[in-house]
Amino acid sequence: MLNDNAAVTASESEPGPSLEACLEAILLVVDEPVAEVVLAQVLERPRDEVAHALRDLAASYDEQRRGYDLRQVAGGWRFYTREECAPVVERFVRDGQEVRLTQAALETLAVVAYRQPVSRSRVSAVRGVNCDAVMRTLTLRGLVEEAGTEHETGAILYRTTGYFLERLGLASLDELPELAPFLPDHIEDAADQAGEAPDQVEAAADQAGEAPDQVEAAADQAGEASEQTEEAWDPRDDQGS
Repeated sequence: MLNDNAAVTASESEPGPSLEACLEAILLVVDEPVAEVVLAQVLERPRDEVAHALRDLAASYDEQRRGYDLRQVAGGWRFYTREECAPVVERFVRDGQEVRLTQAALETLAVVAYRQPVSRSRVSAVRGVNCDAVMRTLTLRGLVEEAGTEHETGAILYRTTGYFLERLGLASLDELPELAPFLPDHIEDAADQAGEAPDQVEAAADQAGEAPDQVEAAADQAGEASEQTEEAWDPRDDQGS
């Protein structure tokens, strides 16, 4: 009986894992960034305390030059392998395990990222080619998602996802690099003019859509004229002649 009481007392006196240890354990098993508020709720600790511990961990990993670091991206925290270790990781990962995006997909993704929310027709106008198939691929990969509809035309709008930010290592879209240094002069005006093309095409299509109705009406009129001609003709006129 004394031994049992001693064991209970010893277990109660043993300290639990530290906050830093708990954070590391959780972040090692997640597959996407975890927000500070979620970690605070799980660990039942104040958010400010959790945020401070996360920043201390990140700083210690940088100071020790570990093979991984702790980054704040897409509104949360997650472990990543350190950039200078990339060649070693690449040799370890089997060739072809990760399918890369095509050049067309990268260009389309860039248009969505910088002009979002944007419709598929406007993306196609900017690129000068049909982008429907590429947009479906980006949606299936979780890089692009629907973002409502355009008020004027009812077209579905698209935007980038949190997974897009995660893959690029960005905290928000504000961290996207500026395009101005890489674009020729007046490219933005040209893109806006090209973006108007789908509206003009749609108007032309509406006008063309009225043509069958006009042809049908003309055919009806022609049919009525034929019937009137048939009624006016009398076989006796041919016999008399």
